[in-house]
Amino acid sequence: MAEIPTKARAVVIGGGVSGCSVAYHLAKAGWTDVVLLERRKLTSGTTWHAAGLIGQLRGSANMTRLAKYSADLYRGLEAETGVATGMKQVGSISVALTKERHEELLRQATVARIFDVEVHEISPQEAKARYPHLNIDGVVGAVALPLDGQCDPANIAMALAKGARMRGARIFENTLVTKVTTAGGRVTGVDYETAEGPGHIAADVIVNCGGMWGRDLAAQNGVTLPLHACEHFYLVTEPVDGLGDLPVLRVPDECAYYKQDAGKMMLGAFEPKAKPWGMEGIRKDFEFDTLPEDWDHFMPILEQAMNRMPLFQTAGIHTFFNGPESFTPDDRYYLGEAPEVKGYWIAAGYNSIGIVSSGGAGQALAHWITEGEPPFDLWEVDIRRAQPFQKNRRYLKERVSETLGLLYADHFPYRQVVTSRGVRRSPIHEHLKARGAVFGEVAGWERANWFAKEGQEREYRYSWKRQNWFDNQRAEHMAVREAAGLFDMTSFGKIRVEGRDACAFLNRICSAQMDVAPGRIVYTMFLNERGGIEADLTITRLSETAYLAVVPGATLQRNLAWMRAHVGDDFAVITDVTASESVLCLMGPESREVLAKVSPNDFSNATHPFGMAKEIEIGMGLARAHRVTYVGELGWELYIPTDQTAHVFETLMEAQPDLKLCGLHTLDSCRIEKAYRHWGHDITDEDHVLEAGLGLTVSRKKPAFLGREAVLRREQQGLDRRMVQFRLKDPEPLLFHNEAIVRDGEIVGPVTSGNYGHFLGSAIGMGYVPAKGQTDDDILGSTYEIEVAGQRHAAVASLVPMYDPNSERVKA
Repeated sequence: MAEIPTKARAVVIGGGVSGCSVAYHLAKAGWTDVVLLERRKLTSGTTWHAAGLIGQLRGSANMTRLAKYSADLYRGLEAETGVATGMKQVGSISVALTKERHEELLRQATVARIFDVEVHEISPQEAKARYPHLNIDGVVGAVALPLDGQCDPANIAMALAKGARMRGARIFENTLVTKVTTAGGRVTGVDYETAEGPGHIAADVIVNCGGMWGRDLAAQNGVTLPLHACEHFYLVTEPVDGLGDLPVLRVPDECAYYKQDAGKMMLGAFEPKAKPWGMEGIRKDFEFDTLPEDWDHFMPILEQAMNRMPLFQTAGIHTFFNGPESFTPDDRYYLGEAPEVKGYWIAAGYNSIGIVSSGGAGQALAHWITEGEPPFDLWEVDIRRAQPFQKNRRYLKERVSETLGLLYADHFPYRQVVTSRGVRRSPIHEHLKARGAVFGEVAGWERANWFAKEGQEREYRYSWKRQNWFDNQRAEHMAVREAAGLFDMTSFGKIRVEGRDACAFLNRICSAQMDVAPGRIVYTMFLNERGGIEADLTITRLSETAYLAVVPGATLQRNLAWMRAHVGDDFAVITDVTASESVLCLMGPESREVLAKVSPNDFSNATHPFGMAKEIEIGMGLARAHRVTYVGELGWELYIPTDQTAHVFETLMEAQPDLKLCGLHTLDSCRIEKAYRHWGHDITDEDHVLEAGLGLTVSRKKPAFLGREAVLRREQQGLDRRMVQFRLKDPEPLLFHNEAIVRDGEIVGPVTSGNYGHFLGSAIGMGYVPAKGQTDDDILGSTYEIEVAGQRHAAVASLVPMYDPNSERVKA
């Protein structure tokens, strides 16, 4: 065996398809000094037994972009490396057995058109013509994607490994990484063991592609990598006469997929309740191993398959397979640099779509490592979305028993997870529960999404139409618009920045001027060098040397990592203080009168103007009242010490017994009427701050801050696109996300976010339209429609908020 080097530019840990792809793409990017270490043989963990389905359409533009890249890459690998990959573009068909599933497939077809993926909506009879073995009893409709494919997963990985070697990367099997070494908060290399003994490779970059071993390896360095293995089942028949070439078939309502391979038929399953595996750890010598058969577990899937595909009634079973695969708490994989340790990168947790994902993921991660920034917005799969508590093994075991099945479950809007709940709660959780709160979960936080009326069931009834809480949301929404509503927003992330250089540091990373008077609240962005929006937040100056940044709960770890990565030599201490204060948001035209009943302080415009924070007395406690809003009304965010929160809530409810309690669904429907942007949907790190319509947050007077030059450049060059607000003329259809914006008959992009505007009287959406060289009149002079599940609906467009465009109500 070749001698393992003592130094490398990058060390990739794990020789599955993910690690081989990362090594291949790092070498392709010019990093020839790359070493890949695999504990046993390449592909011996999960890759070797993957199904090898190549479906190009994913849930967003960038995930689709990565999947399409994988398909293109795999088609060319055989010619490049001489390794047969088994890549065939056989196409795919997905069939629906319910009207709700058919609606989902039609919505996916719209998404395909937005992202330029060839798609055909077909009838049950057409599905039968394309797939003669299919029993179409009960089939409502289907969608076909002719450019989807299938491949040999192990050979894909071997081809990537060979391609990496051809570009100078070195790969060593039977080499177990025992530890990632660190010093001063960054990686220094890896320790390993071979049959010949231990060794060390010094490196500035390591990539954990350890799959189901990845969590425990990461935990040695305090890195959060929440994933857990599940048992994953499929069976393969004996050869079937006359099978012929067939597309991949998915029947998600029966949790099943079918793949023809070498004259045999494979049946795979994503059952609703999966079996977690490896709770006591996974032995180091696990190699090409299988797990025990469990016919009782698989039989419900097989019984349905015998009806759906009658050939299973007579074909013999060649193989019944059970092998482990890694799943994550939210069914999305992980990419990026771990926030805990510099130079520690991750590509893991593929949730059974590792083959179709790894080509694009490896390319994106290699770009991120070598260029210092991702090629485009990757927040969906960014490791910084993981919360530290999520590496808890009991939490993961319970959650992944659900997430495996979610791959083929109906992807209804507002669908809530049901496992591993109740980890993070507000001090008034039980108060809200007693008053009818129906909770959702984000970043582990239990958050009231809507409030049930007395006698109403406290459950979601999911649908693509109006769900069972629609009227509850309307009542909450109108209370905020006409009277007052109270939201519990304790889940906000709260970051304290203090020290001698706090002001200078924040002025360097914030788009707005931060050298303001104590008490002033500043709405600002963190921008990258391209002018893209890394964070959208408010920052309040508490004193000469202390600030409080408030961010969404879901982005807290990302925002902390960004700040810590840019603090440099500034003397500024960055502390997560999320748990120290609760936040109650009192919003609406009568909010001033409500506060006057519980506080002796003056809340008038003269004394407490918009954009100011002041300490107040409330009940028998103290709080800080921030006069800001995300719903577009007069209101205050009350920051209350956690130990006093229940008292303040009780005081408010005693003083105003009819005060309307409101949930997160209402917060969103109010903000979208006001055209307030939502980070992660409407604005991301690839959306330019000016094109997002947020130039008001950018100081032109500050001499230097991150992203300033990109802003000035774009101002000179003009905008390529603009953020537009849309309202459907028909009050009936609903908008959620990823419907198609149609301008003068042509699809120009997706709806980035949508909700129902109960005050405006129909569904509201946001999204970007092309604007190069165009005036406001040019943009608004076009005819707009929104395509929802193949149907186009006329829409009104606006470049200013349709609700209270001059913010008179906010400053009342």
